[in-house]
Amino acid sequence: MKKNLFYILLVIPFVVLNAQTDWSVVSVSQEVGSEFIRITSDGDYVYMPTVKNAKCLQWDASRVMDIAPDGLRVAYLSKRNGSTNIFIKDLEKQGSSIQRTKRQLVNDFSYSPDGKNICFSELVGKERQVFQTDAEKGYVCRQFTSGAVDCSPIYSADMSQVFFSRKEKKGGSIWSYNIKNNFLATFTAGEYPYPLKGETSYYCMRYNVDGRGEIWKINYESNLEECIVSDMTKGFSTPILSPNKQWLLFVGESVIVDGKNSIRNTDIYVCRPDGTDLTQLTFHPANDVCPVWSKNGDYIYFISQRGSMEKTPNIWRMSFIL
Repeated sequence: MKKNLFYILLVIPFVVLNAQTDWSVVSVSQEVGSEFIRITSDGDYVYMPTVKNAKCLQWDASRVMDIAPDGLRVAYLSKRNGSTNIFIKDLEKQGSSIQRTKRQLVNDFSYSPDGKNICFSELVGKERQVFQTDAEKGYVCRQFTSGAVDCSPIYSADMSQVFFSRKEKKGGSIWSYNIKNNFLATFTAGEYPYPLKGETSYYCMRYNVDGRGEIWKINYESNLEECIVSDMTKGFSTPILSPNKQWLLFVGESVIVDGKNSIRNTDIYVCRPDGTDLTQLTFHPANDVCPVWSKNGDYIYFISQRGSMEKTPNIWRMSFIL
């Protein structure tokens, strides 16, 4: 990539003034060794999911950003003129983003493995419906689901199915839509599925009794279920396997303590596919969400309000060094 086409910013220590967090710094002392590059500008109006402090930290783990399979473009949700739509930006050169959907309230989305299509969910009244559109042309859509609250769609590796979450009164469950025969199938409890290539398995998130997210691996043919990441004091969400299949990337809860003050926020974590070597990668007081791998796995793209006194979210890229 041509680094001169990005904003390359310096590492500045974490600062707390009068118990107020200074989010204008780009990175903190614990993040030394990782280079942080801002990909978007404030004028791109990058949409950031909500993070709430309640009994336990809660956040919308929707996939609102993705990297094209060729690694040359980033797609993201942008909120403009009262609507939320998918926009695409070229990663190798500066310039404006191209709008790919013309809907009202797109909720989340994913690229198809061949990069030709995008599946997304949209809020329509009290329902969320899953659609597909052409990644190059956009606008014209094919509807996959209706009559329910469906979100977090993602293609299987062979592009024969779209997995998604269906939210119900008793909690979320994992479903799939067969693109060829329109068949809907339901699997197990869970949300935010990530189907694995060459396996009849997916990673997903499940809530424990305290309302904190855990990372699970489910084999939907053998019914084998494994809890991969769980913590009594932290929640986790949205697992994504690295291109070399050596690391699992996800969002997790963390706590920053400064004297008598503490700040709970979301940060980026990795672990091995079996849950070992759990490592926190970001430590900034701003919320870091929606991480995705670069094509070669050397970088992680994510959305954060870091580097902005106004707390404006942007897409950032960090080097992956362990």
